[in-house]
Amino acid sequence: MRHDPLLSLSQYHPVVIEGMGSHDRRDPDAVAATVARRLRSHWARRRLDKPALIVTQGDPLEARGISAITPRVACEFHLARGLVCLDEEIADYHAPNADRDNVTVELRYSQLARVLNARQPDAMTRLEAAVDRDITRKNQRRHVLGKVPLKDYFRDFALLQEVTKAGCRQLCGGLTVAHTASEIHEFSVTSFYTVGVALGWVEPDDMVAYPS
Repeated sequence: MRHDPLLSLSQYHPVVIEGMGSHDRRDPDAVAATVARRLRSHWARRRLDKPALIVTQGDPLEARGISAITPRVACEFHLARGLVCLDEEIADYHAPNADRDNVTVELRYSQLARVLNARQPDAMTRLEAAVDRDITRKNQRRHVLGKVPLKDYFRDFALLQEVTKAGCRQLCGGLTVAHTASEIHEFSVTSFYTVGVALGWVEPDDMVAYPS
């Protein structure tokens, strides 16, 4: 019998941790401990009806930043991890470079995109339009500041971020999103989290803020 990653993922409560990459100079142990403390408080108020699974998005392992923080949070709760990567035709380097330590279920972006479109046939069209509008707005702001436009890959990774959360939430019936910083840089991929919230695909109650 062939393994169905969507069925496997549906058995869990997905936990997505968002934040800076390797340019985050903070101690990942300290950040992970803070995120774990906030998650415990969040789950004390909102009891989980499924076992939690930390869902990552293909970050290669680094000494600092999000890829160093997520495995520490998983270890703190004794959780396995899931992985969602961009399809090879979008970014052929993404999946091969992903950290797969302790990963028990792996999916591609297109699989979760189909989950969204199965519920709402225009879901991806709406999401892509919303991300494109946000990129235009950010680039206008960057122009005023004398900065060059965002790199093209921002669109791919913003879509991956929002499809991962929305697809997981729809498939699993719940979601927790935790940030690793109290202030989200306006030009970061993480900042596109507002798109999913505005579309109603991620609820404010799903979010766990980092303390200021």
